[in-house]
Amino acid sequence: MADATSVLHVSPVIPVVTIADPQHAVPVARALADGGVRIIELTLRTGSALESLKRIATEVPDILVGAGTILTPAQADAAAGAGAQFLVSPGVTPALLDHMLRLNIPVLPGVATVGEVMAVLERGLTAMKFFPAGPAGGPDYLAAIGAPIPQVRFCPTGGVSLDSAPSYLKLANVSCVGGSWLTPRAAVESNDWEQITRLAHDAAGLSRG
Repeated sequence: MADATSVLHVSPVIPVVTIADPQHAVPVARALADGGVRIIELTLRTGSALESLKRIATEVPDILVGAGTILTPAQADAAAGAGAQFLVSPGVTPALLDHMLRLNIPVLPGVATVGEVMAVLERGLTAMKFFPAGPAGGPDYLAAIGAPIPQVRFCPTGGVSLDSAPSYLKLANVSCVGGSWLTPRAAVESNDWEQITRLAHDAAGLSRG
């Protein structure tokens, strides 16, 4: 079973990164790793995302690279073919989950309701992405889910910041958070890799409950 529990323990924060220019992919990944964050969720929101994914997988072997925003089986296949080491979806359908699981790499399906959590749990997965974390109810919502369903571990993503991350990370059913603040667009476009390394260092230093 391609459960992503181990993925959730790599870092307190999984950077959620969108890269427009593949030339930036390797420097971004190296800057994150230099700051102590050795994992990246690269979103498939640009036409060149698969090329960026392939470059990171090939040239930065000390970072765990996953593909995010998986919406279709075809995207899952393409991401796996480009070297993705785990897959993340913002939500999930039975057909998409079936297909991702057949690829036999860790899968982090997105959920937002108790019913969705239970449906994914029925498939044997105990690691899930909680999205969109802020609008869907935040830390209080996750704490409430933890009472009847304590075996599930979450990575809340969506509206999470360096300031709000601790309120999630102190929860027993939260293993890490996902955030886009580690790779600001301005820093990427200006090749300010030192800023990204500093932000990664701050994120890596967050404590988990």
